[in-house]
Amino acid sequence: MPSPSKKSTKHSTKRSKASPSKKRSNQKKTKKQKKKEVIRDIKALDKDLTRLVAEMKEKVRQLECLTEFSSLLNSTLDPDTVREKALEATCELLVCETASLFLVDAEKGELYFESALGDVGKKLKKQIRLPINNQSLAGYVAMTGESLLLHDVENDPRYFKKIKSKTDFKTNTMLCVPVKAKDRIMGVLQAINKLETNFQKKTKFDWPTFSSDDLKMAHTLAHQVAIAVENALLYEDLKQSFYDTVEALAEAIEKKDRYTGGHTKRVVHFSMCIAKYCDLTEEELDRIRLGAILHDVGKIGIEDKILKKAAPLDPYEWPVMKQHPELGFHIMKRVRGLKDVIPAMRYHHERWDGKGYPLGLKEEEIPLIAQIIAVADTYDAMVSTRPYRKGLDPKIAYDEIVRHKGTQFSPKVVEAFQKAYQHEKMGQNVD
Repeated sequence: MPSPSKKSTKHSTKRSKASPSKKRSNQKKTKKQKKKEVIRDIKALDKDLTRLVAEMKEKVRQLECLTEFSSLLNSTLDPDTVREKALEATCELLVCETASLFLVDAEKGELYFESALGDVGKKLKKQIRLPINNQSLAGYVAMTGESLLLHDVENDPRYFKKIKSKTDFKTNTMLCVPVKAKDRIMGVLQAINKLETNFQKKTKFDWPTFSSDDLKMAHTLAHQVAIAVENALLYEDLKQSFYDTVEALAEAIEKKDRYTGGHTKRVVHFSMCIAKYCDLTEEELDRIRLGAILHDVGKIGIEDKILKKAAPLDPYEWPVMKQHPELGFHIMKRVRGLKDVIPAMRYHHERWDGKGYPLGLKEEEIPLIAQIIAVADTYDAMVSTRPYRKGLDPKIAYDEIVRHKGTQFSPKVVEAFQKAYQHEKMGQNVD
């Protein structure tokens, strides 16, 4: 058998030497590629993990916000507070620029701006009412019960352009959801202009947009808002019924004395004017209003021949008339809801110098509510006409109140009275 030629052997040797080199080179390239791919995957995974952590943090924040808002519902029934906090929760929960709440006016078939955050909202609250139809976004939601997720609001044909003309506020994006209670649409909640977040997805618009997850969260919040609004409206109705009952009682007492008609309403008006300059809370103002309404309720126990006397009272009659603060106290003290109002009835004839009745309290021993009503009551008594004398000119009555500052009346309350006289309708009777 012939042996292979040297040439053939040489070529074969060269091929055998080249193959391991190329193989090693290919292996190196493969390792580099795999390494790059692993690094790329790790970076992508890290990016995804960062996004997931951010999203989880956001979910936790939203749950905390909802929990806090739910707690608020159990801590107050003040309608304004509830609605304002509902809108603050909307902005915080959905990370948006502002929010608004429309409520349904069933009698007129319209929506009205009940609450809106910021100066723009306060302006709109006084001016905007919307028909419940497809001529506005909120009207459409109230009419259909459907929610809207809009990315370019001002180009939607249902956008109510009158709002922009009144405020110059640009609306880019919006969530608009119905506020329902027991399948009844009570209003519409709007979240307006999504703000930038760390995990915001890119969109074709020049501004951030709401997502479907935001819409789900808006529905959850709207359910909470519905509970808040319904409770607040029920509370308002109950409160108004209470005021109506109290006013009816006061009016019934006034009818016993035809010479003091309108006295209670005027004292309420003057008291609230003075209280405006005493730096009081809404709750304290409510107490003063109720106290002013009821301040003379004890007169129901004064015999008619004294109460209706068309002349100054004699030395026998005065002590009887002076019993009315204590009579009012004993009549109303059984009403638990009036425990903070009773001092107005009992102490509005006390004097700063301690020479008043029924207990002879002085200075800060006299509750502020009674100090205020004392000035209002005395002022009205002076400017009102009685059968035995003509009412004083308001300026003369004003001077008398100021002259007794620090003796008959609290200095602080007289200063508030002076401001009220200057800036409010203190010289006019109230119908």
